[in-house]
Amino acid sequence: QVQFVESGGGSVQPGGSLTLACEASGFTFEYYPMAWYRQAPGNERELVAKISYDGTDRNYAASVKGRFAISRNNDKNTVYLQMNNVKPEDTAVYYCTSPQLAANYNYWGQGTRVTVSS
Repeated sequence: QVQFVESGGGSVQPGGSLTLACEASGFTFEYYPMAWYRQAPGNERELVAKISYDGTDRNYAASVKGRFAISRNNDKNTVYLQMNNVKPEDTAVYYCTSPQLAANYNYWGQGTRVTVSS
């Protein structure tokens, strides 16, 4: 059974930092690109960052480029999102998944909530 378990969310002040983690199971993690998405209240879910199966290629949404960093540890079946210099507009529920598994089978985690406010 494919599972994604996100953790690390919470409340943080503007300009602060937070690290999200997502442990995956039920598939061969090292073969699949992974991604972080987010959904703010009233908005559609959007792609935040994506990483290739071996971690050599990374892509970011324009809104987070230069502030967020995606990484992965294939030995631990885990993908991370380091969030620096966060802004109130980063407030959302953050989800991780494999884009292929999400598109073909609609597999998503339960998400972890990030709130940025002073």
